[in-house]
Amino acid sequence: MNAAATATDIRHSPAAHWIEAGRLALLALYAVTLLAGLRWATSNLRQIDAQHTAVVTRLGAIDRVRSAGLLWALPAPLETVTLLPSSESVIEQPISGLQRSAAAHAAEMSPEDDDDAAPLDDALAGSGYLLTGDAGIVQMSISAYYQVSDARRYALQQSHVAAALDRIVTHTALQTCAARDLDTILVARPELVADERNRVAAGERERLRSELVDRINARLDALQRQGAGLGIRVVRIDLQSALPPAAVGAFNAVLTASQQAERNIADARNDAAWTLQQATQAADRLLQAAQASASERLAQARSDTAAVQQLSQAQRDGVDPGLLQRVYRERIAKVLAQAGSVTMLNPRDDAHLLLPGAAP
Repeated sequence: MNAAATATDIRHSPAAHWIEAGRLALLALYAVTLLAGLRWATSNLRQIDAQHTAVVTRLGAIDRVRSAGLLWALPAPLETVTLLPSSESVIEQPISGLQRSAAAHAAEMSPEDDDDAAPLDDALAGSGYLLTGDAGIVQMSISAYYQVSDARRYALQQSHVAAALDRIVTHTALQTCAARDLDTILVARPELVADERNRVAAGERERLRSELVDRINARLDALQRQGAGLGIRVVRIDLQSALPPAAVGAFNAVLTASQQAERNIADARNDAAWTLQQATQAADRLLQAAQASASERLAQARSDTAAVQQLSQAQRDGVDPGLLQRVYRERIAKVLAQAGSVTMLNPRDDAHLLLPGAAP
């Protein structure tokens, strides 16, 4: 009885309560540690969606690449999972290297009549402008759209992709513009649309974007062969070409003058066509009148010479020897009737003259 009482006293003593509390706390610590370890072990268990590609890095080195689906990797820091855009995703990047600098914009906004302002240097004045093959100036705004073609290389170069692509596109645009004239980059002279050369230039403008894409990808392939590839491929270029603001007014003036000249030429051609039509009608009238007068004169001449021709034919044929005398006697009276006085001589006898005398 004393032993049972002693055990009961021990269980209800303050030390027993502390021992029980310590045991429960240890069990709770074990449970928390187990849950924390389980959570750490499954920390890199994730679902990869279709818009991303997972690159698993083990102790700083790329170990594997996984596409959409369930991914399990060793917990950090043993393995690190980096999500990258999938190969089907298209990423847009505006090209800042072709944009006009803020200093150049500020210089353009300064008053032009400020005599104390320092002249712009060539680098500042030409900021954002490209020189064409025919010594023209054009301003381009380009946005590049690319896809990740090699996730491993893209993961290594991700922090440098934007700057490298900006430089590649800028350099490619510079070379492409230098190999073209202004009309094959933008419509600088729309008044020549009907010209064959301008139709060829329009086709070149349509091929400008594809040419830029091909040249940019050729440079990316060259970096790939050198072991410094970016792991991307450009699929499309959005391009907007424009003239410098200072040149827009001059081109508009030239275009207005060209259009006015075209209108003046069209009006002159209309006037020339009208004048030619009037002249043609007047010439036709004169020709018809001349032909009618000539026909009338020819008929009159034939009528007047009919007797002479008949007499000449008769003399040649010898059919009527007395015809000449008859005609002479018929016509001489009319001839003599027109004269005031007549003196007749015999060509065979000049000793006898027939002189007009006084009327009886």
